[in-house]
Amino acid sequence: MRKFLEKIIGSIFTISGLATSVVIILVVIFLFSGGVNTFRSQTIEEGYVVAIHASNPIETLSPQDLKDIFDHEKTNWIAFSGQDEDIIVFRLNDISNYFTDEELGENFEFVPDKISQLINENRGIIAFIPKEYVSENFSGKEIDSGNITFSDLFGGKEWLPTATPAPLFGLLPLISGTLWVSFIAILIALPFGLSVSIFMSEVANEKLRSILKPVIELLSGIPSVVYGFFGLVVVVPLVQQVFNLPVGETGLTGSIILAIMALPTIITVSEDAMRNCPRAMREASLSLGANRWQTTYKIVIPYSISGITSGVVLGIGRAIGETMAVLMVTGNSAVMVRSILQPLRTIPATIAAELGEVSAGSAHYQILFLLGIILFFITFFINACVEYVSAKNKM
Repeated sequence: MRKFLEKIIGSIFTISGLATSVVIILVVIFLFSGGVNTFRSQTIEEGYVVAIHASNPIETLSPQDLKDIFDHEKTNWIAFSGQDEDIIVFRLNDISNYFTDEELGENFEFVPDKISQLINENRGIIAFIPKEYVSENFSGKEIDSGNITFSDLFGGKEWLPTATPAPLFGLLPLISGTLWVSFIAILIALPFGLSVSIFMSEVANEKLRSILKPVIELLSGIPSVVYGFFGLVVVVPLVQQVFNLPVGETGLTGSIILAIMALPTIITVSEDAMRNCPRAMREASLSLGANRWQTTYKIVIPYSISGITSGVVLGIGRAIGETMAVLMVTGNSAVMVRSILQPLRTIPATIAAELGEVSAGSAHYQILFLLGIILFFITFFINACVEYVSAKNKM
């Protein structure tokens, strides 16, 4: 009977492990299938075209070029190696400036012909119009939009997914913001977490440890939104006052909150690893004349380094993947930053803030999946580094 129960329990564990592995693989496949389609999407907003005069030698314009033109930052075609002609920007809602209601028709049936006429009469014009208003005898030249490229994403420094006529999906501000916040959070959390774990393992008596350990473990169960509110009420005004900033929602604020959130994981895992160090090794060190601190950093920490690095990587994983708390206290500004005291935005915060508002299948939707892939690779790289360090220490 006992062997039969052991077989059943073993089968249950096997099936559970297999099911978990299959689910993880399916999630990864789903994530990748949504992200790789990004490079098949056109740069110009779907359903629209950008047209210029037929004699204009320009054939292609990048999303950044289109932004500069439609924001009136560049006003002459010579800036794009074209003719010396002032750029005339035209959008569909500008058509009433050129034609009367009678010329457009009662049901706007003449709009396609009038747009074609307008483009034909203005050599410097660039028009952003819906495809449905491109007539059969259209006299202009459509700009080749092309597809979103790798350089558009990983070389772009602006994240403007709602810009027209071509959204800007520069990922550098989001990637750098994520790395800024996570790196500073670990720099803050690691010394504090390691110090507390050493105190609990090597210094504190059993009574004090029995009180501190449940309290620290309880901190890991607090919802992230509660940490976010704590950051808004306490940390944001403090950072603003200490550094004399116009706003307190900065990358440093997010790093402090993430460090607080990562501390319970780092402390708990590291303390358990140190407690597993054999008592005989401690006694041998003390018998040779080493004091408690020398025993700790020469015997206990090297022996427990694998568990300590595991705790650190778990803390980093929480820091990198955190959403709500970071969204609430970092200012949510998708720009390139030169200082941790500036507002910024992270990859998880971007996904959380924008995924519910975009249409499924759009370029914006697919790029949010691509951000998930990038986040996956960042955590995978960190885990691989920790595994390498742990394996090296074991040898």
